[in-house]
Amino acid sequence: MSSLPQPHGGVLKDLIARDAPRRQQLFEESETLPALVLTERQLCDLELILNGGFSPLEGFMNEADYNGVVTDCRMADGALFSIPITLDVSKEQIEELGIKAGARVTLRDFRDDRNLAIITVEDVYKPNKEVEAKEVFGGDEEHPAIRYLYNTAKEYYVGGKLDAINKLDHYDYVGLRYTPAELRAHFEKLGWTKIVAFQTRNPMHRAHRELTVRAARDRQANVLIHPVVGLTKPGDIDHFTRVRVYQALLPRYPNGMAALGLLPLAMRMAGPREAIWHAIIRKNHGATHFIIGRDHAGPGSNSKGVDFYGPYDAQYAVEKYKEEIGIEVVPFQMMTYLPDTDEYMPVDQVKAGTKTLNISGTELRRRLRTGAAIPEWFSYPEVVKVLRESHPPRHKQGFTVLLTGYINSGKDAIGRALQVTLNQQAGRSTTLLLGEQVRQELSTELGFSKEDRHKNLQRIAFVAAELARAGAAVIASPIAPYEQSRKVARATMEASGSVFLVHVATPLEFCEKTDKRGVYARARSGEIKGFTGVDDPYEVPTNADLVVDASKQNIRNIVHEIILLLESSGLLDSNGN
Repeated sequence: MSSLPQPHGGVLKDLIARDAPRRQQLFEESETLPALVLTERQLCDLELILNGGFSPLEGFMNEADYNGVVTDCRMADGALFSIPITLDVSKEQIEELGIKAGARVTLRDFRDDRNLAIITVEDVYKPNKEVEAKEVFGGDEEHPAIRYLYNTAKEYYVGGKLDAINKLDHYDYVGLRYTPAELRAHFEKLGWTKIVAFQTRNPMHRAHRELTVRAARDRQANVLIHPVVGLTKPGDIDHFTRVRVYQALLPRYPNGMAALGLLPLAMRMAGPREAIWHAIIRKNHGATHFIIGRDHAGPGSNSKGVDFYGPYDAQYAVEKYKEEIGIEVVPFQMMTYLPDTDEYMPVDQVKAGTKTLNISGTELRRRLRTGAAIPEWFSYPEVVKVLRESHPPRHKQGFTVLLTGYINSGKDAIGRALQVTLNQQAGRSTTLLLGEQVRQELSTELGFSKEDRHKNLQRIAFVAAELARAGAAVIASPIAPYEQSRKVARATMEASGSVFLVHVATPLEFCEKTDKRGVYARARSGEIKGFTGVDDPYEVPTNADLVVDASKQNIRNIVHEIILLLESSGLLDSNGN
């Protein structure tokens, strides 16, 4: 008989295991049904419903369960659950797929078009998002989950139980992706009876190792490092890097003390509500203890510097329901390093006047960015190596220079000269995306309407972002006449590296006067329609990083100004590379 705690609600709702004999029959049925293609967040929720991670849930919440969870952390049958697990759909999807009570609808993976489950619709309802925002997340409209609720989540929710067809396919770290049943079996095989689960969405360093070891030893338990590898907070380090860090750290634990398993959770950053949810999920995976830290699963502070949640709200919330959940809360102890004794200790146990050292997250990011040393007392060399591989120093990071201006303003000549200069200095691959070249190769079907110009610029932004992500220098020189289009493109490119908007502000009169190809004359005569500066506007950038004018400066001087801008941003090293 298992010595591990019973799942939440008493039974692990492993729908994949339960439906195994019927899966072929269900698959055949799924091919005949209308299909709803799931988003990434919906897929994360679906996976944890199907494998029992969200036990006692057997599907997406109907209206009665949703209302109970939102207002009172309880489903209609009284079961404790703190986060609404909902399947959001649009009015168009409802009408197109015939989603209504009693209907059966296939749920499909957007990544590979595999049918994963069939939902038997119990109800379709319109949630009160204002109440959900206030009760679940606290009501501050700057909260990322509230922004998602209002700006991304669709207007209707669909409730209903699921019939499982397939598990989600993963191609990364497959050996670390345990379902609750698999992880419980793993613990049984190891003979573990007390398991302290550690939730993380960040890299772990020596202090994290020390606090988890201390927590395990104090309770004569083992450690489950259980990081989230689904959707986390925007700006978090990617899970590939984090998992490599956890793998590098694992041998630093005493032999047989710790195990690593990955959790495909879509976090909501809901603070105390989320902490209750995390505790339930860890209990379903077999944990007996759960470490809850300061501001657990909180998104930090809003634009006014006000924290979304109190520092210990999460601990208080789980402590309130500790007996009902059946998991013991382990308060996260802030650890600090004592250089005189080369050890870590909880902050509240350090005597006044004792010398301590620490490195903040901001300082660590600065050291990674600049290549500055990261001491071994803070993190292990093998961990630092992984982080440096994924966070190259500034002078090795990709970036984009976006040149915008009239035709014949000199932007193409500047782009070519800048490419030559960067290639001469070496150090990184340099790509030039000339406006006309992109038109010929990527956008041949597009015209010169405002909509088509927008599409063309976004294609350039996408290519530039992909190249910059790989560490390349990208120079793009479209006309890009519209402010809003430039803003959207810049946001796309900034997700992969620094972006510098250079307005080549050569006056229209000069561009037209020196036009040797005669395109302005053809536009003036009406032969060319929708020509920027003639019968189509150019909106002057309001946020350019550099403004240059080829009618007053030569190309060499303009390129030098751009090089100085890159150097001052740390993107070129001291040798100009």
